[in-house]
Amino acid sequence: MSDALMNTYGRLPVTLVRGEGARVWDDGGREYLDALAGIAVCGLGHAHPAVADALADQARTLVHVSNNYHIPAQQELGRRIAEHARQERVFFCNSGAEANETAIKIARRYGHDRGIETPRIVVCEQAFHGRTLATLTATGNPKAQAGFGPMLEGFDRVPFGDVDAIRALAGDQDGIVAVMIEPVQGEGGIRPLPPGRLAELRALCDEKGWLLICDEIQSGMGRTGAWFAQQHESVTADVTTVAKALGNGVPIGACLARGDAGETLVPGSHGTTFGGNPLACRAGLAVLDAIEQDGLVERAAVLGERMVRAFHQALGGLDGVREIRGRGLMIGIELDRDCGELMRRALDAGLLINVTAGSTVRLLPPLIITDDEADRIVDGVATIVRDFLAEG
Repeated sequence: MSDALMNTYGRLPVTLVRGEGARVWDDGGREYLDALAGIAVCGLGHAHPAVADALADQARTLVHVSNNYHIPAQQELGRRIAEHARQERVFFCNSGAEANETAIKIARRYGHDRGIETPRIVVCEQAFHGRTLATLTATGNPKAQAGFGPMLEGFDRVPFGDVDAIRALAGDQDGIVAVMIEPVQGEGGIRPLPPGRLAELRALCDEKGWLLICDEIQSGMGRTGAWFAQQHESVTADVTTVAKALGNGVPIGACLARGDAGETLVPGSHGTTFGGNPLACRAGLAVLDAIEQDGLVERAAVLGERMVRAFHQALGGLDGVREIRGRGLMIGIELDRDCGELMRRALDAGLLINVTAGSTVRLLPPLIITDDEADRIVDGVATIVRDFLAEG
């Protein structure tokens, strides 16, 4: 293999060259069942015909123009994604990190517009918001930050979903303008907020005049059984970020906002070269069409519940299994020990999975998987977990 690439990834020894639905094939022709979907990117699976057709058609028509001009597909995608997210304004960009950077800039500008010279944002332990310097600062993982200091000023960290800690912080710290949170922590170990906690946060933000920012980069686009995970709590954030599954593999992110937050950015205050270009937005529109027409939000809720129930039957009560949790098709199996090597064992068994937070098996299968494929994922993962734990 080429040694020209920076050594930023610990890659598994396989070269994937083709995909169809929930299955992929390596360069030797071996088939794998994908229970990771490119870390929640390929919600419609691989080589989805509608996305492929939209991309081919747009590539023959107009791939890119700058945001100096109106782009019909961008306007249509903005209208439809804002409607699903219950937001009013959209800024399109290229990635989740860029969407979160936009949210952070909105929060700071929102504070400055109210005379707050040093606006501060409350973030959570074990959060993951990206790898740019601002989003890395917001990320609650010291390992990810190591070697990249100094981090930026203006962030205060509390335990995940600890509303009392945020209330206490408000008494000690001036200048808070926003709370930034993932309704379901993905990289942090598939941890949903306890029931009612997001509604408490919404009420606190309303009381204090703060913005509630929901990072739905991983949990958005139907994955949890609602278009956005905040909707399980009937909460609407002031700012919502989304990326990953929005383009089903075509890079696109979006920062959505409503009310005053949606009016904060003005011409010249923010921008991007590639964000929201015709190609990416045609992919996004094809994704929305497929999710709506095939009822994939509801499908994720039903299938996720079924898979979690099956994992409880297969692994519940087993020594070494600390917790099985999830929401929709975001499923985590936390063990009492480091289990990174399970990714390699799953590969040997013909499965693509992930391990996050050191000890949690993370499963993010495509929303289009069949019942039979879901059963195969449960059987395969349960087998390798049991074998791993039996070795002590």
